[in-house]
Amino acid sequence: MLTTTYIRDNKERVLQGLRIRNWTEDRLHIVDDIIAADDARKKEKTELDDMLAERNRMSKEIGGLFKQGKKDEANALREQVNALKDRAEKVENELNESRDRLEEMLLQLPNVPHPSVPAGTTEEDNEVYREWEGDLPELGDDAKPHWELAKDFQIFDMELGVKIAGAGFILYRKNGAKLQRALINFFLDEADRAGYEEVMPPHLVNADSARGTGQLPDKEGQMYHTEKDSLYLIPTAEVPVTNILRGDIVEEADLPIKFTGYTPCFRREAGSYGAHVRGLNRVHQFDKVEIVQAVHPDKSYAHLDEMVEHVAGLLNKLELPYRILRLCGGDIGFTSALTYDFESYSAAQKRWLEVSSVSNFETFQANRLKLRYRDAETKKVHLAHTLNGSALALARIVATIIENNQTPEGIKVPKVLQSYMGGLEILK
Repeated sequence: MLTTTYIRDNKERVLQGLRIRNWTEDRLHIVDDIIAADDARKKEKTELDDMLAERNRMSKEIGGLFKQGKKDEANALREQVNALKDRAEKVENELNESRDRLEEMLLQLPNVPHPSVPAGTTEEDNEVYREWEGDLPELGDDAKPHWELAKDFQIFDMELGVKIAGAGFILYRKNGAKLQRALINFFLDEADRAGYEEVMPPHLVNADSARGTGQLPDKEGQMYHTEKDSLYLIPTAEVPVTNILRGDIVEEADLPIKFTGYTPCFRREAGSYGAHVRGLNRVHQFDKVEIVQAVHPDKSYAHLDEMVEHVAGLLNKLELPYRILRLCGGDIGFTSALTYDFESYSAAQKRWLEVSSVSNFETFQANRLKLRYRDAETKKVHLAHTLNGSALALARIVATIIENNQTPEGIKVPKVLQSYMGGLEILK
């Protein structure tokens, strides 16, 4: 959530950012509405503070009058205090309404895109930030997509997933389950070597946590909600892991704070149909290892570059061809200032599949979370910057691994995973 101070001081940049996000001109009035609502809030707050100060002064004066035996004057002043109390309550109610109205509008306002974010309306307008420099794998005419290989090699079972839960849920079995576990352990070990603290968070979160990272109200329809307990199944580990720091004031010397965690992720993915979402391309539940950082604002883009290289290193070690996209204004997430998407090439489908997003949220999440750091010199408190990235999302990684590594003898296991699978070199 943007701060009102930022909106006031950077009004033109906020408006330009909304235009980059393809907001139409008739919607931009919300910026002026926010400033007006903040003016009203400040006026009512000043009025209330003045009333409370006057009431306190008069209350002390009443005590003095009683001590002096001036009972009639004291009672007359008490009536004024009671009247002032009634007016103060009315102003306080107006102030609370102004605060709620202001927060409601602020929650509708997305983050301001970084100046490098390209204009565009759809994913077709995303900018290729880094191309794959090698040759893309080419398979023979008898090559199979991963959903057919899954049956031949008993890697996962879509029919059993439907039987147990419904469409979009997958049951991994035998070598498929081992491959999932191998990938999770590999990703976690690599994050550990990169200095991330491993955590195992809850898989459900309350509304405060979902609001803190920006899933509410923006993505409410995409999350599974348990109405009886008012809890949400997490769409990504970003939500519980980032909320570890909600409400905290950390010391500058403790930055950056780096967490990693493995969780299943749950997403409704409403309206996703067609051949492009077959098999593991689009599912309601998938496994993912997430990396999260809270950093000093002056260093957040250096940390973003570091996270991008970390994800690139994972794909290189898996020997998977990939490219990196810088998302355009129409495709970037509500909370993000800058996002890089990683896509891995699916040789059997002959298409690129998204396997990771790495984002810098600047102060947007931190303002909602009230995540701050204390400056080492001035001792003043400031909002931190938060970042997160998929390192990596498993469903499509599994798809590209088994498609790209299919041979007449079986599916080759990437060398980096063989030790995690008991030395297994090929799935037969």
